[in-house]
Amino acid sequence: MAEFRFDLQLFAGEKTEPATPRRREEARKKGQVAKSAEVPTALMILTGFFLLRALGPYAARHLLETVRFFLANLAEWQGDLPGLGSMLLAALIKLGLIAAPILGAFLVVSLVSQVVQVGFMASTEVLQPKFSRINPVEGFRRIFSKRALVELLKSAAKIALVGYLVYTQVRDNLEWLRHAGLMDLEQSIALITDGIYRLGLQVGLFLLILAAADYWWQRREFESSIRMSKDEIKEELKQTEGDPLIRSRIRQRQRQMAAQRMMQAVPTADVIVTNPTHYAVAIKYTPGEMDAPKVVAKGQGLIAQRIKEEGQKHRITTIQNPELARALYDTTEVGQEIPAHLYPAVAEVLAFVYRLRRKTV
Repeated sequence: MAEFRFDLQLFAGEKTEPATPRRREEARKKGQVAKSAEVPTALMILTGFFLLRALGPYAARHLLETVRFFLANLAEWQGDLPGLGSMLLAALIKLGLIAAPILGAFLVVSLVSQVVQVGFMASTEVLQPKFSRINPVEGFRRIFSKRALVELLKSAAKIALVGYLVYTQVRDNLEWLRHAGLMDLEQSIALITDGIYRLGLQVGLFLLILAAADYWWQRREFESSIRMSKDEIKEELKQTEGDPLIRSRIRQRQRQMAAQRMMQAVPTADVIVTNPTHYAVAIKYTPGEMDAPKVVAKGQGLIAQRIKEEGQKHRITTIQNPELARALYDTTEVGQEIPAHLYPAVAEVLAFVYRLRRKTV
């Protein structure tokens, strides 16, 4: 039977892992974020037609007043350039007052649509010149890429459906359009405005649905583009936290230094409570300086044996109390005061130690 062997290292470079926070931050600094250009377009179209509905009479009235104002002043114009300039300036100011709320609404919607998608972001990376943007090979790759195909399908869908909506709107209003010339001017304008508004609302809603689908697609593509391989994640960890072997040695050295400091504190203890072989806890209490006794050293196994040896060397009283030794080891860290529920047991041990000291004096 034939035997097949695969080298799993061949797959180590595949980008199968989600991007790390650092990778996401770097992509954001470069301006690479998940966003859809369809979202602001759809929202601005909807906003525009809502404003047409709400501000249409206001805009029409002020536009008519501006035209009358300009024609009235033009009739009295003396043919001098300063007079023409003042008339044009006044007309532009009136037109600006008409356009200001509409342009302001468009600006707000555009900013909000961007902030909702990517938050507040400013990046100059996209403004920097890159050879890949003018490289013909890269250009052909972009033209025939999956993204280009999706954009083509989006454009085709927009043209087809918008054209269909326009067709249905004209078909449904064809009857009164034939007799529009016989109607009153205001009635004709109202009907046309209403038809345009309904058409714009339908187009805007369709584009909004398309924008939601496009945003989902853009986010999916963005997540795929920033995925990382296992080797890249390891390399990033080395850069941010250092080599794992070095980190391990540093932690080992820190533990050794902590153990040395702890052993240096054993001679200052008043008593060492033992298990007697598995646990050892050194306790210190200075009345008037401490609110409660403190654990200055603790350990199990070999460390416990070293604590007892250090205590014997400096003639520290050692008491065998397995339950208290285990309770102190489990509840109190080195340098901490003992918990309140162990006060009676520790006080009894310290009282015994003080009695021994008085007898030896």
